[in-house]
Amino acid sequence: MTKNKWVNLLLEAIGCFISALGIYSFAVAAGVPVTGVTGICAIFYRLFGLPIGVATIVLNIPIVLFSYKKLGRAFFLRSLFCMAMFAVYTDTILPHLPIYQGDRLLATICGGVIGGIGDALIYMQNASTGGLDFVTMAIKVKHPHLPFGNLTFAAALAVIVLNGVVFHDVDSVIYGLLFNYLVAAVINKVMFGFASSMLALIVTDNGKAACEEIDRVADRGSTILHGKGGFNGDPKDVVLCACSNKQLYEIEQAMKQLDPGCFIIMLQSNEVHGEGFRRLELGKTEEKKA
Repeated sequence: MTKNKWVNLLLEAIGCFISALGIYSFAVAAGVPVTGVTGICAIFYRLFGLPIGVATIVLNIPIVLFSYKKLGRAFFLRSLFCMAMFAVYTDTILPHLPIYQGDRLLATICGGVIGGIGDALIYMQNASTGGLDFVTMAIKVKHPHLPFGNLTFAAALAVIVLNGVVFHDVDSVIYGLLFNYLVAAVINKVMFGFASSMLALIVTDNGKAACEEIDRVADRGSTILHGKGGFNGDPKDVVLCACSNKQLYEIEQAMKQLDPGCFIIMLQSNEVHGEGFRRLELGKTEEKKA
């Protein structure tokens, strides 16, 4: 999320269009179940021809009221904007544009990737298109350690099964699971993956020298933990450093030259909060900062 509210609104509008494109022009066109309230509205659309956008807004009202206090006024207003934009795109613009009418599997894959990119853009502006997104965002605020894409996937599972039951289409359940898995995976990748960090644990005899070398080659801070060898009990320094993939390689090469006998453990971290790392804030956290 940027500091310029107009840029944020533009990104929200773009995200809504991309999300609506993946859902309406690919998934719904191929009869693939989609997520949450939008998925329920897609069922109504296929059964009765009800406009997806308008139906989404109507069904969102009780969920919005339920989640308002947890997520805050600013998030609520941004989400209302996204809900309106999503409705405009699905009901008035996309019906007049070409839709994909090819292979159902390709529609599932393309729709999942496109929809995930759109949803991630919206979430990164601290907004939502409503529906079960409000519920998953509220859960994320209360339990920030839970992967956001996984929450989205769990919320969609019931709708996928419902779609299969209503239309007696077992294949749609399989395609729906694939679609929503792709959406969840892309959301996690866009929101966290491209800026995800690595964690280096370096067991060495000279932790101070290792920290100085890390600062020199990667301009990263580090922390020394004091431990001892499990076999002979000799004292050891464990240097902990969060860094990027590129910096990890530089640190690894520097440590091999500094202490060829050191032990290096490299882990991928899902999120790192602190100086030098991007932090995604959801719901009221932004209002508290203001």
